[in-house]
Amino acid sequence: MQGLLIIVTAPSGAGKSSLISAVLEADPTLRHSVSYTTRAPRPGEQHGREYFFIDQPEFLAMLGRGEFLESAQVHGHRYGTSQQVIREALESGHDLVLEIDWQGAQQVRRLIPGTLGVFILPPSVEDLEQRMRKRALDSEQVIRRRLASAREELSHLSEFEYAIINKDFDEARQDLLAIIRAARLRLSCQLERNPGIFSLRK
Repeated sequence: MQGLLIIVTAPSGAGKSSLISAVLEADPTLRHSVSYTTRAPRPGEQHGREYFFIDQPEFLAMLGRGEFLESAQVHGHRYGTSQQVIREALESGHDLVLEIDWQGAQQVRRLIPGTLGVFILPPSVEDLEQRMRKRALDSEQVIRRRLASAREELSHLSEFEYAIINKDFDEARQDLLAIIRAARLRLSCQLERNPGIFSLRK
């Protein structure tokens, strides 16, 4: 039985990490793919939980060995997803949430047909800027660069099947859970996961 792969993408500061954490807590059967990155950990982040934090030479060595299913450079840092981890999880029948940007989403969707794409949007660019300033993690220059990147990311919205506006966090969490539940109820998925039940049609 093949697991379901759900890609969640959003501009920085739109709340995708918090939403994914809440969804994983609500649905223990879901798994979260932890990506690799060359950026430094933010306060409260742990190696192996939010990301695997590695240096540039190690990342490039992994890239050269073809270990990444997808990789991208975002805000001056490299990010990549382990090909082995993703394929083993899906082949074991586990539903997997993958938190990556639009560049990585394009790469994964070319390699794994049936991948579901969900884009998380802030209520407005102004709201996104307020969130960035409120968390006080970035310099003014970085904030400006992230806002410019957000506009570029939003231009790829049409490449995704679903869009969630994260205005009310609990509502957005329920929306993401509903999308995952609906994906599991697609006939193709049900036929594969419950062949005994559907054999009654004969």
